[in-house]
Amino acid sequence: MRIGVAVGDLRGPVTAGELARQVRRAAECGLSSVWASQAFGWDALTALAVAGVQVPEIELGTAVVSVPQRHPLVLAGQALSVQAATSNRLTLGIGAGISMMVTNMYGMPADRPAARMREYLSILRPLLRGEAVSHQGQTLTAAGQVAVEGTTPPPVLLAALAPAMLRLAGELADGTVTWMTGPRTLADHIVPSIIKAAETAGRPTPRVVAGLLVSVTNDEHRVRERIAEQFGLAGQVPEYRAVLDRERAAGPQDVVIVGDETQVERRLRQLHDAGVTDFLAAPFGNQEEQDRTIEVIAAQAERQQS
Repeated sequence: MRIGVAVGDLRGPVTAGELARQVRRAAECGLSSVWASQAFGWDALTALAVAGVQVPEIELGTAVVSVPQRHPLVLAGQALSVQAATSNRLTLGIGAGISMMVTNMYGMPADRPAARMREYLSILRPLLRGEAVSHQGQTLTAAGQVAVEGTTPPPVLLAALAPAMLRLAGELADGTVTWMTGPRTLADHIVPSIIKAAETAGRPTPRVVAGLLVSVTNDEHRVRERIAEQFGLAGQVPEYRAVLDRERAAGPQDVVIVGDETQVERRLRQLHDAGVTDFLAAPFGNQEEQDRTIEVIAAQAERQQS
C-alpha cells in the first residue's frame, strides 16, 4: 500500500509558500504522493501546479475536483496544463460533488449522478488523450479538442460510494478515491465492487485511494472531540452519512485514525488488508501535531518499501 498525504486547505489555510513547503516535506519524507482537495479556498489543480513545479518526482493528485461546475473541455485544459507544468505527474480525481452544494451554491441539477458522470467521462477521457469530441447528449454538449504539447493523459480516479458509481469507476475510470470511509466498508463494499466492475469490463485492477484524517496523539479522546467539532456537519451530508452508517459510526470522529504510534500503524494495516492500494493521510491538528503525524506515517511507508 502506497502512502501519500493531503496538502493545502484541508490541513488549514495556506499561503503559496506553505503549500510548496508541505509538498516538499512529503517528498523529503519519502511519501509517494500529495493530494489537494477542492473546497472554498485554493483551486486544487492550480495548487498542484504552483507547488508541483518546485518539487520534482512526487505524484500530484486531486481528491477531488467536483465536475458539475466544470465543463469537460475546461477541465481537460486545466488537467493537461498541470501535466505540462509538472512533467506529467498528475492523477486527476473527480467527483459528482455534494448534491446539496451543487444545487444550492451553483444552481445546477444534481439528479441522476451516475448517468451524468457516465456522459461526462465519455467526453473527458478522449479530450485528455488529445482527441476531438463532438457530443450532444442528455446532460452535456461538447464540441472541440484540447492540445497541450508534451503531455500524456493523466489517470482518472472517480469518487465513488454508491453501487452505481462504483460500477462506473471500475468500467470507465482507473480507480476510486474515498473520504471518511472506514475499513469495514472498504473491505466489504468498495474494493470488491470496483474490482468486479473492472474485471467485467476487461479493465486493469483499479486503484483504491482511501482518504482519512490522521492524528498521532497521546490524548485520543480530546482529538476526537476536536474532529467532531470541526467536521461534524459532514456527517449530516447524505453522501457521507451513507458510508458512516455502514461503519456504524455516529460521525467522522469514529472513522478517523487517531492514537499513539502503535494504534495508527495497526489501523494502516487494516486498510492494507481491506484492499486499499493507496492511503491518503490528512494530518489533523496544529503544526506540531501534523509534523508528528507525518513522521509516523512516513516511517510506516519506509517500512513497507523495505
